[in-house]
Amino acid sequence: MPDNKRDYYNVLGVSKGASDEEIKKAYRKVARECHPDLNPGDKEKEKQFKEANEAYEVLSDSQKKQLYDQYGHAGVDPNYGAGRGGGGFGDFGFGDIDLGSIFESFFGGFSGGRANAPRRGESIRASLILSFEEAAFGCDKEVEVHRIEPCSDCGGSGAAKGHEAETCSQCSGTGQVRTATRTPMGVISSTGACPSCNGRGRIVKNPCPSCKGNGLTRRRVALAVKVPAGIDDGQAFTLRGQGSAGANGGPSGDVLVTVSVRPHPLFIREGTTVHSEMTVSFTQAALGCELEVPTLDGKVKYTVPEGTQPGTIFRLRGKGIPGLNGRARGDQLVHLVVDVPKHLNKKQKEALLAFAEACGEDGKGKKGKGKFK
Repeated sequence: MPDNKRDYYNVLGVSKGASDEEIKKAYRKVARECHPDLNPGDKEKEKQFKEANEAYEVLSDSQKKQLYDQYGHAGVDPNYGAGRGGGGFGDFGFGDIDLGSIFESFFGGFSGGRANAPRRGESIRASLILSFEEAAFGCDKEVEVHRIEPCSDCGGSGAAKGHEAETCSQCSGTGQVRTATRTPMGVISSTGACPSCNGRGRIVKNPCPSCKGNGLTRRRVALAVKVPAGIDDGQAFTLRGQGSAGANGGPSGDVLVTVSVRPHPLFIREGTTVHSEMTVSFTQAALGCELEVPTLDGKVKYTVPEGTQPGTIFRLRGKGIPGLNGRARGDQLVHLVVDVPKHLNKKQKEALLAFAEACGEDGKGKKGKGKFK
């Protein structure tokens, strides 16, 4: 089947020379527009959301981005261009290749160590959409990720039931062999991956049919998430050890969850401060009044003093956003807007004219005779 993967830069709508911040901003935009929670049942949006996650996972990682810029999809996906559908990893096509090459492409080779040494699993990015209140006070959520796990049928051994993987006789289980080459400068010794076991240190003669002997499968799992109170739009938190399984007994990777917060109809956030508006009539501002002000904790009463001017800001202490890691809670700033009536009837106009005369005005906004003519 021919490959039809889209260019990662085109997926996010950025140029090849885009900065990390531009790539991050573009990803957040696409993720918001195409998130399955906001587009239930829309398969095309779901596909675009997965493409964006895959593109951002590569372009936000400097090593993977360098490989992608140099070699394209083949630089970050060892199976790109190969036949798909026959492996135990579904659409990812990992079934008929050696896992050593996968982990080597992710982690930059063996750095001179043993080929079958324990290696940490791949970390995964995920996104979560929260309401304004959920971000402010924290909440319990679930996030779905696709991660590599030990095969449940063979327990990660790669061998079919009733069979076991055997220690490679050529490398004695080390995963590497030493070779000597005679040159005009003398004999040069080098160490490389064992060709018999491809650096794994063991040979599976009867492979597990579920994972084709790899010992790992890719699964879609739902993870319980405890969102910390006070998290803001664009911020992220880490689920330690919840990423893909490591190789050769290495630790699992992490899951990095990026948060998007829906706008609120009444409140605007600035750090731990919440801004809101309240509208009062000219009479209420002039004579004073008692208001019921909406806050994140519900409505509270506030007394507006007489003579309050338009644009006045009053502070409700401790009614803002809780600080991350248990820090002090912010305040709410309420911006007062005085509503000037646009249409007056005859009686209202007469009353205002009488008020103007009592204030020494001539009805046209000009003061009458006084100390300064």
